[in-house]
Amino acid sequence: MDLFSGAGGMSCGFARHPAFRVLAAADAELAKPSMKAGSLQCNATYAANMGLTPVRLDLSAVKPEELRAKLGLGDQKIHVLSVCPPCTGFSRANPQNHLRDDRRNSLVPRAAEFTTALDADVVVMENARELLRGNFAGHFTAFRAHLEAHGYQVWARVCMLSQFGLPQVRERALVIAARRGLTLHTLDELWQDWHVAPQAVTVRAAWHHLADADGHQFPAFASATVAARLAAIPADGGSWADLVSRKDAGKLLTDGMKRILAESKVGSHPDIYGRMWWGRPAPTIKRECAHTGNGRYAHPVEHRLCTLREMASLQGFPADYRFTGASLSNNYRHLGDAVPPLISHQLAHVCHWMLTGRRPRLAQTILPGTHLRPADLLPRP
Repeated sequence: MDLFSGAGGMSCGFARHPAFRVLAAADAELAKPSMKAGSLQCNATYAANMGLTPVRLDLSAVKPEELRAKLGLGDQKIHVLSVCPPCTGFSRANPQNHLRDDRRNSLVPRAAEFTTALDADVVVMENARELLRGNFAGHFTAFRAHLEAHGYQVWARVCMLSQFGLPQVRERALVIAARRGLTLHTLDELWQDWHVAPQAVTVRAAWHHLADADGHQFPAFASATVAARLAAIPADGGSWADLVSRKDAGKLLTDGMKRILAESKVGSHPDIYGRMWWGRPAPTIKRECAHTGNGRYAHPVEHRLCTLREMASLQGFPADYRFTGASLSNNYRHLGDAVPPLISHQLAHVCHWMLTGRRPRLAQTILPGTHLRPADLLPRP
């Protein structure tokens, strides 16, 4: 069962494991807190791929004991519960998150209450690293305390997901909890004798399996100036900082770029209008990845934003996954918000291991349709 299900990144990994069936999902489809429910359109993408339509539900307003009835579960047994509350309130991408506690963060301890109300055997969560390390990590402390008080064991760690084969620099908090009586296993255990070949987590490797015309949508440039700006940026890792020495820099640089230069506050801003590198993992794919001005989201050599399908591959989605939101920008948000299915499929195998006692071979945990291959898995020396 998947709460805060989004476009189905977590559910995909479980649904494509032969032992699991998704019973229910719920998401409020909020693009922003100020927008109305349904604005994100992610439930349609979920339904198109899972064959199950999530209930549009504000989980902050549902009492845990009412959840079964709201989702029509009856007395069906929940073996695994996915609860991935919004990470926006924890993420370091918003500097204010170090100063104020976002009200959405309270959904983390509430997730523990959902777990015990549903009597789930195992619970999995993925979130921003600040869930465990930030100023408001007390929400996770409350989550852990509630589950441990009800007989669960809890494992939590900040992981760089490229170590598990994702072709992206994505640092995330992963949480696995299992009720007493089950042996708790982790992704670290799954990979303890293995590592992934460095060349397998590059942008070039991520795109080798994509068909040329398969779902390659991307937004048009807002203006000829934006197009000219990107065309002037050097291939394979260049960014707007490379424009400064050009004779036409005055025309190509935005007012914001000029202000940053005048104040000598470049910081992380060189990634704006940046190109990805062929031979490195992609940068973190964030929610607002539908514009080259929001990060290093431009193609390594072509003068355009990376397409929806290219971004989805970098995010660990299988090539046949469909994004069906009416808005292309929302489709980019769907994949940027998602738990990478390449990772959730591994989590599904870990959960199956806990529930059955049968350890999977690592090669079995590779999600078909993604870029990763058994040959990319190397034994540790």
